[in-house]
Amino acid sequence: MRSAPAGLRIRVVLADDTAEYRQLLRLILEQDGRFEVVAEAADGAEAVRFCASERPDVVVLDLAMPVLDGLQAIPQIRAGSPETAIVVLSGFARGQLDGQALASGASRYVEKGQVFSEIVATLLEVTEEGKAS
Repeated sequence: MRSAPAGLRIRVVLADDTAEYRQLLRLILEQDGRFEVVAEAADGAEAVRFCASERPDVVVLDLAMPVLDGLQAIPQIRAGSPETAIVVLSGFARGQLDGQALASGASRYVEKGQVFSEIVATLLEVTEEGKAS
């Protein structure tokens, strides 16, 4: 396990309507030691609110959520927290909605079937890119 001091950890908001999936992601990210999950959202509207209030480094956003879906949430997250990287983590295969998500302002599109180490690598990548900008 790699560890970073609390102030240097990558701040993450998890947004997925499946509580078990959020819990699994939280466990993986927090065990890694480089991440701090600052909020969990069960719908897109909560994700927008948490991103505006918490100003995370990255939000992991599902597309299929109630109240406000991920595609609708992306531009609102961009407007309320422009420095936050948006990683869409979706059950939809590439070619269906990835282009729409990226055109709406998402930083990356990752399919839920990916191994968790690839998801972690993507989160590290987008936060490094944000620091370089």
